[in-house]
Amino acid sequence: MAAPNPQTAEFVTLISSDGFEFIVPRKSACVAGTIKKMLEGGSVFSESRTGRCEFENINGVVLEKVAEYLCHNAKNKNVTGVADMDIPPELCLELLMAADYLDGGCSVGDAVGREKLMEVQYEHWAQVE
Repeated sequence: MAAPNPQTAEFVTLISSDGFEFIVPRKSACVAGTIKKMLEGGSVFSESRTGRCEFENINGVVLEKVAEYLCHNAKNKNVTGVADMDIPPELCLELLMAADYLDGGCSVGDAVGREKLMEVQYEHWAQVE
């Protein structure tokens, strides 16, 4: 039996800087423009051949929330009235940076999502003071 082709595999692996691995549906992962470009067939990136995306600048806690968002977004793409995800205030800044890095012109870093993250972070710091 031939080995599965990573370029057409249903799932991909996202690997954090601290070695945590998250297996997510390819369709969900490709919501992020950067990941989509990494996985495109014919790409010069090794990720397109292996189906494994390593992020040296995103830790496991943040990448877990990113993976959760990617799956949440794909699942609820055409649904209205979906509840917001629970985002711990202490992760907001790192999630904004990850969203900016992964965005590539698609919804991971959309304006509404960024505004919500900044709102949560502002509320957190207002309570600290």
